[in-house]
Amino acid sequence: MLNGMDATEARSWLRCYRCWSQDLEVQVHYEGIHKIDPLTGERAEVVDELQEAVVQCLDCMHDQPHLGFAGGRVEPIEDRWERMIAGTPWVASCTVTVDADEVETCSGPEAGDALSYAAFGEHGTREFFTHVRFHKHEDDNRITVHLLVELYARSADEATEVLEEAARGQLTITSLAEESRPPAATGDDRH
Repeated sequence: MLNGMDATEARSWLRCYRCWSQDLEVQVHYEGIHKIDPLTGERAEVVDELQEAVVQCLDCMHDQPHLGFAGGRVEPIEDRWERMIAGTPWVASCTVTVDADEVETCSGPEAGDALSYAAFGEHGTREFFTHVRFHKHEDDNRITVHLLVELYARSADEATEVLEEAARGQLTITSLAEESRPPAATGDDRH
């Protein structure tokens, strides 16, 4: 996260990476276990707590994986905000071969997310736009997932590097092509 930014610097990252809208919201989910003070009835001690937050664009409804929520404010995530804001979309046709026990399910309505997660972890379900074309059971221990993946990067080398770092198994990229960025949101017509 960054500290000491002025308003000009903030505008470069405080926007949707897809449509460039600045109409964002943060959804914070909190779970906590607290001891209670027997004299006052107030929370006395935190036993356990978990906070998850997702920043979402209200215009195009996409999650913003380049933004995080800490200390009561939205801040850029250092390792991806520049790539996602300054980059362009890249589409890769690829396969990832993973251990079969990494796939929660490979049939039914949850299969696409489960196969994407098995192939690319959280990147496959939050940062990348994935479309599982099909999967193949290599044997009882391995599954090859064939996907189309859209991700944001500043170059083909960076796109390849991001895919390689996110892959949770053996990755083969069969094609990689740069796409044009969707138009920026302006005025009332934001789509």
